[in-house]
Amino acid sequence: MIKPHGADALNPLFVSDVDQREQLITRSKSMPQVSVSSASAANAVMLGGGYFTPLTGYMTKADALGVAREMKTDDDLFFPVPVLNLLQEVSFKIDQEIALLDPNVEGNPVVAVQRVEGIEQLSSDEINEIVEAIYGTLDPAHPGVAAFLAQGSFVVSGPIKVLNFSYFETDFSATFRTAVQIREEIAANGWEKVVAFQTRNPMHRAHEELCKMAMEATQADGCVIHMLLGKLKKGDIPADVRDASIREMVEHYFPENSVMVTGYGFDMLYAGPREAVLHALFRQNMGATHFIIGRDHAGVGEYYGAFDAQTIFDTDVPGDALQIEIFKADHTAYSKKLNKVVMMRDVPDHEFEDFVILSGTKVRELLGNGVAPPPEFSRPEVAKILMDYYQNL
Repeated sequence: MIKPHGADALNPLFVSDVDQREQLITRSKSMPQVSVSSASAANAVMLGGGYFTPLTGYMTKADALGVAREMKTDDDLFFPVPVLNLLQEVSFKIDQEIALLDPNVEGNPVVAVQRVEGIEQLSSDEINEIVEAIYGTLDPAHPGVAAFLAQGSFVVSGPIKVLNFSYFETDFSATFRTAVQIREEIAANGWEKVVAFQTRNPMHRAHEELCKMAMEATQADGCVIHMLLGKLKKGDIPADVRDASIREMVEHYFPENSVMVTGYGFDMLYAGPREAVLHALFRQNMGATHFIIGRDHAGVGEYYGAFDAQTIFDTDVPGDALQIEIFKADHTAYSKKLNKVVMMRDVPDHEFEDFVILSGTKVRELLGNGVAPPPEFSRPEVAKILMDYYQNL
């Protein structure tokens, strides 16, 4: 199986021993109680599940600046996005252990315990440098930029021990999986070549066929549909609705035992190219050998070019940085000429009117009016679930 990033084995930071975990939970009650952002809590969940292997905790200021400038931490580890615990204020000291309180769970339980190795403040210029490098813009209307700027300027670095997986494990028990669990299931299936597909949206016909095209082209043994379960921008479809629609699609339209439907506990960054590289990194960590990146991957609005998330692997990512292979996909749509979903680059003889293409706005309008999109665009079983959701808003 493909090796994890920067290590021979995964490095999950979740305290799996029940007795040790209970002792740490008890001890955490006497530690400084620190409310963290949703982003910091999601980073803890990803560290706990092994997705951010080989990291041992939150990065330093030097790491964050190095990652922003060169995609390298201070000790020369390739990493595309800073993994930080940013706070607005600090009332503890270096070498203390602090209890990190989960903002996304009622009662704010401790999600992790951190040994504080560094407390550093970012200047406004440094914050802007990081934001512009990661998001490609300083526009506060960008949802990822707004979320980053709201966290604070104090970088609290140091190793962590993760005590739970926040709301992800309870609210999405059938779907949430750690990188450790996905690797174990891939091994149990006997899969060697594995395609991963990232989604924060429901999957329509084009997405379905894209997974099938990638599996055929790479001669993969299976596909892991890996959906983001964390915080999204206003207007995005909730994870439980996406989960139900994707499972319905897989059950009816994929060969049996060829697809794993899974999810991970992370907040969407909407960072386009940089987030695409991050997505590839933690798909390698979960055991995938190939990763699909299509048009406007992890994008939002008009901040990124249609295929910037593909070209970054050619221009900015060293050839030996990641072992996972990128399956670069073009825009996919249903061809009325060929009566099937195709990648547009593969049919140069087609005109625009030869495709069935609907805007997101048009699809939402149809669903909200109880009208299913054409079957060339969306499977009827998927459309039914989405219509029920939109009509109950």
